[in-house]
Amino acid sequence: MPISDSDVKWVSAPQIGLLEQLYIPAIVQGLGTTIRHSLSAMFGKGAITQQYPEVRPNLPANYRGVHRLNRDEQNRVKCVACYMCSTACPAHCIDIVAAPSPWPDREKYPETFVIDELRCIYCGMCEQACPVDAIELTTLFDLTGLNREDMMFDKEKLLSVYDQTVKAGTDPVRTKAGRLGVASEPAQPGITFSSTAQS
Repeated sequence: MPISDSDVKWVSAPQIGLLEQLYIPAIVQGLGTTIRHSLSAMFGKGAITQQYPEVRPNLPANYRGVHRLNRDEQNRVKCVACYMCSTACPAHCIDIVAAPSPWPDREKYPETFVIDELRCIYCGMCEQACPVDAIELTTLFDLTGLNREDMMFDKEKLLSVYDQTVKAGTDPVRTKAGRLGVASEPAQPGITFSSTAQS
């Protein structure tokens, strides 16, 4: 069935004057917004601009910044070299070389553990995949380096990020359970876990 002529609305292109062609109204509108924000900041109605780096931003505890490798109670690296984080990483920026563990409570440990922070997309998949809560994303965001090698975080550098965040009291807020982590705890009979809250 064809469309009737009464249902068709013909639209013509608007006529643009000289001021619109020179973008004068848009410039005036932008300057008005800038002046309005500046006046509200001057008179204490709330600053729009943060004066970084003099004023550090107050980031939420679940911010995904620089990685860290966690230590256990005996100050050892918590990682068991299971390759779950490396497998889950969509950017393929985690490289692990496993070695037999010198400790009796685990089979392997990472001889080398390297994260390419320039390649990482900070999605948090490594953190979610880790069965022992060994890797976490911290609230550190001011990541700088003079060359690519500076941005390759090895095991020692990742452990130093852990020491730095623990000392500063800026531990990430994550869900943890048990000595090693949520996934490592054996299921207890009669207890079921659900992703939805019970009311």
